[in-house]
Amino acid sequence: MTALLPREISSKCGTTTIVDSHSWRQQDGEETTPFQSEDIHPEMREDIHDPSYQDEEGPPPKLEYVWRNIILMALLHIGALYGITLVPSCKVYTCLLGIFYNIVAGLGITAGAHRLWSHRTYKARLPLRLFLIMANTMAFQNDVYEWARDHRAHHKFSETHADPHNSRRGFFFSHVGWLLVRKHPAVKEKGGKLDMSDLKAERLVMFQRRYYKLAVTLIFITLPTLVPWYFWGETLRHSLCVSTFLRYAVLLNFTWLVNSAAHLYGHRPYDRSIGARENPLVSVASLGEGFHNYHHAFPYDYSVSEYRWHINFTTFFIDCMAALGLAYDRKRVSKATVLAKVKRTGDGSHESS
Repeated sequence: MTALLPREISSKCGTTTIVDSHSWRQQDGEETTPFQSEDIHPEMREDIHDPSYQDEEGPPPKLEYVWRNIILMALLHIGALYGITLVPSCKVYTCLLGIFYNIVAGLGITAGAHRLWSHRTYKARLPLRLFLIMANTMAFQNDVYEWARDHRAHHKFSETHADPHNSRRGFFFSHVGWLLVRKHPAVKEKGGKLDMSDLKAERLVMFQRRYYKLAVTLIFITLPTLVPWYFWGETLRHSLCVSTFLRYAVLLNFTWLVNSAAHLYGHRPYDRSIGARENPLVSVASLGEGFHNYHHAFPYDYSVSEYRWHINFTTFFIDCMAALGLAYDRKRVSKATVLAKVKRTGDGSHESS
């Protein structure tokens, strides 16, 4: 049986309203009806959960440790811990640079790799896309193409062996462990079959992928290390351990909390059948990505939350870009659709319950 998917019905002021296919609705005097999956936009297919996929029976394959990653991750966190001890003797500008760098890099993940390129929840003009691809490179969390492929697999096969950071394998695995072992064969199989033609056709994304290592060397390592030393006389030790190691470790762990904590701790007001949760603390750390039960229920909503700017700096940023004419066609789920979902599958924790 073909699953019914969301449908775009109207567009006002640069925001597109999406209506759920489970029920009939009246909106702006227009009646909308259920529809089939071919009505969905092509860019919104690969991130829709596929409930028909189930893990194969039998023992899981033996873990294969990636010792290079284990050693590098250990060294990074040792350097970050040492960086904490250097913070009191650090120049103020060095700390401010680290905070600024992480906010920009975080937007490269949240507004860029996640909401723009993985889910196509809005469209961006070239200046904004250039900013986001640079910001994403600053984050050093894989290039946009690889990040989006893993994230689409995470949504489509959530909490199965085909999910790269399957939360059913525990907090540590979904937080960082998945990066320290070889991918499960199901991740490779299913991820390799995802339709990534939209990103393959985007020259900016492919350019970043082609020159990613060089760009990371310049933007991620060289700039934050040398700028404090050159411009305000910071020591290279402080620059490296605080502005690079500590900053990067904080950014990584804040991002990973979306995969771990937001799948294990919190309420499920929109869909109690999935593991993703609403976690406000994760939203604070991740610039608005902690409203995870909503996001998995409605992955095509550019705000990833019912409440737009509430603990959601990324949505505020995208709306500011829209006001400047740099972002447009922001997809949004109608209130009626949200409440219908809450009533049908929520856990009773929603404010309307």
